[in-house]
Amino acid sequence: MTDIRSTPAGSIPPVNPAPVGLDAVVPFQIDALDARGRAVLLGDALDGILARHDYPEPVARLLGEMTVLTVLLGTSLKFEGKFIVQAQTDGPVSLLVVDFVTPGTVRAYARFDEGAVDAAVAAGRARPEDLLGTGTLALTIDQGAYMNRYQGIVQLDGASLEEIARNYFRQSEQIPTELRLAVGRLSVRGDDGSMRQFWRAGGIVAQFLPDAPERMRATDLHPGEAPDGVEIDMPDDDDAWAEVKALVGTVDDDELIDEGVGVHALLFRLFHERGVRVFDAQDIREKCTCTRDKVAGVLASLSDEDVSEATRDGKITITCEFCSTVYEFAPGEAKT
Repeated sequence: MTDIRSTPAGSIPPVNPAPVGLDAVVPFQIDALDARGRAVLLGDALDGILARHDYPEPVARLLGEMTVLTVLLGTSLKFEGKFIVQAQTDGPVSLLVVDFVTPGTVRAYARFDEGAVDAAVAAGRARPEDLLGTGTLALTIDQGAYMNRYQGIVQLDGASLEEIARNYFRQSEQIPTELRLAVGRLSVRGDDGSMRQFWRAGGIVAQFLPDAPERMRATDLHPGEAPDGVEIDMPDDDDAWAEVKALVGTVDDDELIDEGVGVHALLFRLFHERGVRVFDAQDIREKCTCTRDKVAGVLASLSDEDVSEATRDGKITITCEFCSTVYEFAPGEAKT
């Protein structure tokens, strides 16, 4: 744990003798404001996901935002399991899926209508909320075969992912939450003079968690989704929380994706006057969970008719939508 704060004389001490780099989620806490949260700057973990599929840029940006959101939320889990965020929509991007496996692996993919995406870009309607349209965002916590799943669902109603996430916490978790997400594509000239492009994405989430329960102004509802028609009374007029929201609101997209700034420097810029503590970072890496045995298990559940329909040129070919790994089976292997 490291303390980041200004000195009495107002001079600025080093932020951290060993600041974290890319692909590491940094938990933080501001005791004076009763707030805690996490921040991240994704590099190779995200670039590997997006580059492998060669998504159109607007689709890549949208999937990048959802990957950052999933990583920020998934690293808060204190048990072994999986955190899945899935959006199903009527928009040009019909499906987004991000799987996070504790403590720190992620995979993701998007399904989209290429023609509809091209038309949206041509019409100047390629914002994330335009590509999503309406639908649902499901957040699922899976602790394994012997534990019940928990799932929260929030409507996609034309808002940004940031606003949708705020709605989720307001309706399902009843925790005042503020966040910022950003995705960018950077270009670097190599030694040979060629240009290389790569993706970066950053995010920060802060939550208001005071020790005094009356400051939360929480309802008497049991934890879980609020019933339809029930308004959740959030502490917008609490001075501490208002300050946290205002500070997080000053974060620019460029700050979130700039390696020259970094997570620790950003947190120092935002909260050093109040004193901010940062904790050990959680490394993030891209990793798919598919295996040949898992795919074979799915094939074994198919009917003879389905196996026949899936067979082409004497073999069954299955491509993982997450990592694009291709698995080939003889028809007879599908029923073993």
